[in-house]
Amino acid sequence: MYRFLLTPRWWGINVFVVLAIPFCLFMGSWQLGRFEDRVDDHRSATERTGADDRAEARPLAELLPVTKETSGERVSATGRYAEQFLVPDRTLDGKQGHYVLGMLRIEGGPALPVVRGWRPGAADPAGVPAPPAGEVTVTGALQGSESPGSDGARTAGGLPPGQVGMISAATLVNLVPYEVQGAWVTLDPADGGMTAVPAAAPQNTGLDLKAFQNLGYTGEWFVFSGFVLFMWFRLLRREVEAARDVELGLAPAAGPDPEAPVEGSGTRPVDQEAGKAPV
Repeated sequence: MYRFLLTPRWWGINVFVVLAIPFCLFMGSWQLGRFEDRVDDHRSATERTGADDRAEARPLAELLPVTKETSGERVSATGRYAEQFLVPDRTLDGKQGHYVLGMLRIEGGPALPVVRGWRPGAADPAGVPAPPAGEVTVTGALQGSESPGSDGARTAGGLPPGQVGMISAATLVNLVPYEVQGAWVTLDPADGGMTAVPAAAPQNTGLDLKAFQNLGYTGEWFVFSGFVLFMWFRLLRREVEAARDVELGLAPAAGPDPEAPVEGSGTRPVDQEAGKAPV
């Protein structure tokens, strides 16, 4: 009854199943590992941010370039404020507002973007505190340049002069006549009576949409493996039932095609409906 398993067709089916199920399980385990890595990174970044709030500030040069390990660490830099921009549509504690971003010119190096603080309401330059004059030393949390996927980042144009949608060197270098550092600092505490902007976890380390996509892909790969096994059993059962029906005489065994011409007879099959050989 199971001799059909030795046919070329079933050899192909069995080889496919043997290869497909381990592959699906491997891909599901890999996606699950990616999700767990993001959870661990998120936990580590949160713990590190809390510890960095109590740590001594280190010179900026010691923490560049920004990595997952250095993001959020306390840093100090000395320079003079130059241009100032507003970053609209930034939410803090559930309230809509904007950042006040100052460009700190550092002697012998690129300018450092510094978020001096957050203000509620629309990004209106009226009433924005002016940056301190002269040479200043700022202290705050180091952050990597924002990307289009960052919270609150705005990539569309059309902003009024004096506003910028994303805190990144690629954006700011088009607005100022000097080089810009590929990092920024959020002051803690803020100056000018503004609210301090808390440090954010490094990108691709939080429980964001990508993390839950990994979890969703995990379920999909495991479902695929179960679906392959289900279809194999279904095909097997159908073949077994067909073979049993033939043995019991409930279904005709496979034979020659009645419509095929008889070999060596020189005749063609008769069209039974018309009662004559087809033209």
